[in-house]
Amino acid sequence: MAGTAMTPTPYLPSPAGSDAPHAPVPAARFMAHAAAWLLLIGLLTGGYVSAAMTGKVPADPQMALAAHLNALLGAFFLLGVAWTLPMLRYGAVGQQRLAWLVIVANFANWGVTCVKAWLRVSGVDFIGQSANDAIFVALTLSVVLPSLAAAGAWVHGFRRPYA
Repeated sequence: MAGTAMTPTPYLPSPAGSDAPHAPVPAARFMAHAAAWLLLIGLLTGGYVSAAMTGKVPADPQMALAAHLNALLGAFFLLGVAWTLPMLRYGAVGQQRLAWLVIVANFANWGVTCVKAWLRVSGVDFIGQSANDAIFVALTLSVVLPSLAAAGAWVHGFRRPYA
């Protein structure tokens, strides 16, 4: 039994000596489902990349490729957090909040990057151009801040509870 304390599964352990089935961790399933969708969206974004590279759509090919990779890597970020949820000190409500932060940040990262590829702006700072500045605000509010909050909460969740 010593090795099961940190076994990552999307289930809560059954009471000792119980034959009851494992209870699923809803937030882990929710995150895995979101990861599956984000992975599918990321793969489909490959078509956007090829259309941008061949000039069929007026989008920056490198930014389109970044959107494609953001979705693929975001799916794995979601799966990583989902896998570790049973290891964290959070209850069901805390896990759900963490799940939403990670999901929103990763879907927004994909979406905003697709738009900025179309607009052909970097959106990494205010430069006085309305499209660029709007992307900068959107990235900051929907990607950067939620991602930092989620990563901080994830790290904090590994801390041992106070005795």
